[in-house]
Amino acid sequence: MKAFSNANPPDLKSAVALAQQARQAGRAASIVGGGSDVLGMMKDRLITPDTIVNLKAIKGLDQIKTEGGGLRIGGLTTLDAISRHLVIRQKYTVLAEAAADVATPQIRNVATIAGNVCQRPWCWYYRNGFNCLKNGGSVCYSVTGENQFHAIFGGGPSYIVHPSDTAPALVALGASFRILGPSGERTVPAAEFFTLPTVNAARENVLKEDEVLAEIVVPSLAGGIRSRYHKVMDREAWTHAVVSAAVVLDLDGGVCRSARIVLGGVAPIPWRLPEVERMLAGQRMTPELAARAGEAAVAGAKPLPKNGYKVPLTRAMVRRTLESLTG
Repeated sequence: MKAFSNANPPDLKSAVALAQQARQAGRAASIVGGGSDVLGMMKDRLITPDTIVNLKAIKGLDQIKTEGGGLRIGGLTTLDAISRHLVIRQKYTVLAEAAADVATPQIRNVATIAGNVCQRPWCWYYRNGFNCLKNGGSVCYSVTGENQFHAIFGGGPSYIVHPSDTAPALVALGASFRILGPSGERTVPAAEFFTLPTVNAARENVLKEDEVLAEIVVPSLAGGIRSRYHKVMDREAWTHAVVSAAVVLDLDGGVCRSARIVLGGVAPIPWRLPEVERMLAGQRMTPELAARAGEAAVAGAKPLPKNGYKVPLTRAMVRRTLESLTG
């Protein structure tokens, strides 16, 4: 690992300034919260920062606050804290379940919500240092190579899948992200935070240089809201979703007033299914309707040579998650 200096700013404004000053001086800088992903990338020399701007000393970034019927979650809040928080477990079940499904207990104790949302892809070509689109090259080797776990929606020119479990849940909940950077503060809806490779094949979100995801704001929910997160993995732990589904339903006596369905593990961004949501709105939830929703969920899928199995897996995932919410 390359030698680096460590800075511990007292607040976010100072953290952003330190990162900006380092870059202006020609030194590479990385802003770190929990550090579980960044440290691994440094060990593998995927990134070689001269300066680490550590956010751990900043007070208040690891708090969960109830406000106006909704939630404000600090970017340094650990996934374990989110999975155990009583209000989140009761009212925002999809987020608690998603946080609880990340990696292992040891990782969840240190990994933060901001880090999970902003983590880089786990495509083996990228993580093993190939000169691919994510590493400054001009080729996505997965197109003709090992693509068993790659995208069936939204792919091209890169076919990575977004690795976050909590991201689909936050999109499904209609959350927004408070971002702080050199130009000040801005708020971005979670659904607009993630970007397809057609926008910039080297990036996965709208964060600009030296910006920090400071806080996640989750709106209040109606009384009839029920939610669930289901995830299929290729092994029991320390891995990412092959296919996952975050589903939020507003139910009234078995009738779906509205729905939000967001898939993970199948696209370069959390993949929302607006047509399926419209299909469910105003309908009484039945096993037959859930099955039709599963069929509609895979419309337009374009699997690569080795990941066609994700199509029936996605179909079944959507059907089963809807059935689990409606009994």
